[in-house]
Amino acid sequence: MTTDKRTDKRTDEATDRTNSDVRLRPVLDDDLELFLAYEHDPEAVRRSRFTPRPREAFLKHWRERVLGDPTGRVRTVLVDGAVAGNIVAWWEGERRFTGYWLGRAYWGTGVGSRAFALFLQEETARPLYADPFAENTASVRLLEKNGFVPYDDPEHPVDEGFVLLVLGGGGSPDAA
Repeated sequence: MTTDKRTDKRTDEATDRTNSDVRLRPVLDDDLELFLAYEHDPEAVRRSRFTPRPREAFLKHWRERVLGDPTGRVRTVLVDGAVAGNIVAWWEGERRFTGYWLGRAYWGTGVGSRAFALFLQEETARPLYADPFAENTASVRLLEKNGFVPYDDPEHPVDEGFVLLVLGGGGSPDAA
C-alpha cells in the first residue's frame, strides 16, 4: 500500500475500485449473512448511529419486512461479483424513502456513488427521501452527488442528529 501525500488517499488494490464492475441484482437469502456482518461493523454503527439488530431479529426484519414488502425495491450491490452491500426503497406513510449499507471495504472507493446512480435508474419515484446521520458526511455527500438536497419540514422532523434530504422535491415543503 502507498499513500499519495497530496491527497492522503490510499492507493492499493483493495481500495482502488475505479475500474470495478458495479452491478445491482435482487437480494438473495444468502446475502443476508453478509448484510448482518456489515451492519455489525463497529465503525459502521458509529457512523450511521444505527443500533444493529441481533441475528434472529435482523433475519426476521429482512425476510418479513424488507423482502416481504411488495412495494419495496431491494437490491444487492455487487462489485466484481462480490456482495458489497444493499440499497433499498420503501414507503413510510406518503413518502418514499431510500437507504443503503455497504461493507467497509467499499467505503471511499466510488462504489456507493456508482451503485446509487444505478439504483436511481430503477427507482423512479419522486420525491425520494433519505435521512442519514448528519455527521456521516460521506453518506450525505454520496446522496448529494446523486442529486439529493436538504429538505426542512417542521411538520415532519427527523430524529436529532439526522438530516432529511430529498431528490426531485425541492429544498422545502413548499417546493415538493
